[in-house]
Parts: sequence; structure tokens; C-alpha cells
Amino acid sequence: MLAKKLQPFIDRYNEINSLLLQPEILNNIQKITELSKEQSNLEELVQKAKQYLKNTQTIKDNKILLEDKELSELAKEEIKEAQAQNQTLEQEIKILLLPKDPNDDKNIYLELRAGTGGDEAGIFVGDLFKTYVRYADLKGWKVEIVSSSENNVGGYKEIIALIKGKGAYSKFKFEGGTHRVQRVPETESQGRIHTSAITVAIMPEVDDVEVTINPNDLKVEVFRAGGHGGQSVNTTDSAVRITHIPTGISVSMQDEKSQHKNKDKALKILKARIYEAELQNQMEQNAHARKLQVGSGDRSERIRTYNYPQNRLSDHRIGLTLYTLEEIMLNGSLDSIIDPILAYFQAQALQIND
Repeated sequence: MLAKKLQPFIDRYNEINSLLLQPEILNNIQKITELSKEQSNLEELVQKAKQYLKNTQTIKDNKILLEDKELSELAKEEIKEAQAQNQTLEQEIKILLLPKDPNDDKNIYLELRAGTGGDEAGIFVGDLFKTYVRYADLKGWKVEIVSSSENNVGGYKEIIALIKGKGAYSKFKFEGGTHRVQRVPETESQGRIHTSAITVAIMPEVDDVEVTINPNDLKVEVFRAGGHGGQSVNTTDSAVRITHIPTGISVSMQDEKSQHKNKDKALKILKARIYEAELQNQMEQNAHARKLQVGSGDRSERIRTYNYPQNRLSDHRIGLTLYTLEEIMLNGSLDSIIDPILAYFQAQALQIND
């Protein structure tokens, strides 16, 4: 019975409130931080649980009054109202009780790369990145470009950015994969529609505790940076390439003039890629987790099509089609596509847990 499952969460929430008032806890910053985070994570569940239990008691009390001729009609109304509220609360509580992804609150590395389609793919990398930046702005998140490689027509061969904000991973985690675009390129003189593709990767930012790398497993190479950056960019061996020998994962960085800064950035991205690769391996080995996936984040998987002539955006994983592509791209209104994906994931998870 759901009511029995809820009481322990309420008890723990009350216990945390008491602990936060104790002098020995007040003098321990680390403990206060841990308890406050746990309290924050429980708060929404506890509020809904209390209302659910209150409604349950209301139903029980009013069932006794059904035999009273004067109060029976009022009792029926109160029972009906409480049951309707609990029906909604039950679904909301079940979602809150689902195991939480430990990465959901983390910052992310967002990586976009041009695929098939030549210059047009590179232009779309820039277009989609601008949309992601607008979306991050709407959420109050900060975006820092870590690395970028421009093409010759104002687009990008690749761009990597760090998005900082609570819940960034929870919203972006299903953006990984191949994004296909259909439109008439600016360079197309005869008005023909071209199809091109880019790949998106989403990696949670990790710290040294989560990913430990043996320095002996790293191959570090330095070379002279090329491309944009002014005259000084090619005068010193400031660019860095780090390869993790056991996995073969490699990261190159040349945006900074300092070799040390490039190495530091490359190492952070390398850790994120190793962590993300390990997550993928775990999901592939875990049949239960794989059932919950909307998309694996594999870049080879085509997840979405952006059709400009029809103003259409389609997500192929959940069969969703929206005819508001222009608004989504211009205003960063990605919740209209992200929220249904998250809802689909939650529905799948609820089926398995039921």
C-alpha cells in the first residue's frame, strides 16, 4: 500500500529538521551541506505525501458518516474530492519515488560535431548551438565555450561547451545522437533541399573522485596550434593532445595560448568522456536499465529531424512531431520537445516498477 511506503520519507524529513538544529551539526559545514541537500531532495515528495495521507484519512472518516442521513451527501462530496486529488497525487508520487539518476543535477559538457553534408552541416552546428544557448539562458544556466573549430562559411566543424546549472544533465541527457536537418542552404542557387547531419554528445561534468586516471595511462603530445587565433597562435607548441591508452579516447585542445591551460581543459573533457563511455557500457550490460532508455546517446542513432520547408521538428524515438520549428530554434523553446521525452521515459520506468 502506498501510504505505508510514504511514512518513512516523512519520518526522515522530520529527523533531518531536528538534526539541523543540533549544535554539533551546526558546527560541521560538510554535514550541514549533506543534510540540507537530502532535505531539499525529499521536500517535494514529503509535501505530496502529507497531502496524500491527509486525503486518505478524510476518505476514511467520511465513510463512517455515510450512514448518517444528514451528513451522508456532504460526506460523499468530500470522499469524491479527496479520491480525485489522491488519484493525481499517486501518479506524481510514483514518479518522485523512481530511482533518481545520480547525474541529474550535474553540469554538462555539450559537444556538437558536423557530420555528413559539408559546409551546411557546419552551419547547422552553429544554429543548434545557438538554440541550446538560448535554452540555457531561459533556465538561468551559464554557458562557457571550451573549444571550437570553425569552418570557412561561418559554421563549426566542432564546438564543445560547459553548461553550468542545477539540473542541466537532467534536461539535456536525451539530446545525444544524430540530428538531421533538411533545408535549402544559402549557397544553393537552384533552391534544392539538402539533407545533412550533425552529432551531439552530452557528458556529465565529473570530479577527480568519480574518475581516477593513472598518469602512466596517458599519452600527452604537444604541437603548434593552427587555424584562427592571430599571429601568436602558431609560434609555440601550446596545443595539447591527450590519449587515454586503455580506452583509446583522445582529446585535443588548442584554444588557449598556454600549454598548461590547454592540458587542463583537455584532461577535464577526457575524464567526462571516459565517465560517459563507462555509463554506456553499464547500460549495455544491464538489460533492465536498457529498457528504460529513450535513446542511448550513441551518435550513430538518428534521433531527430529538423525540416525547415515544413517548419517541422520530429523526434523519432517517441514519434513526436511539432510544426513550430522556427519558434523552437529562434527562442530556444526546447521544453516542448524535451518534456515529452522525459515524460515518456518516466512512463516506461513506471511500467517496469509496477
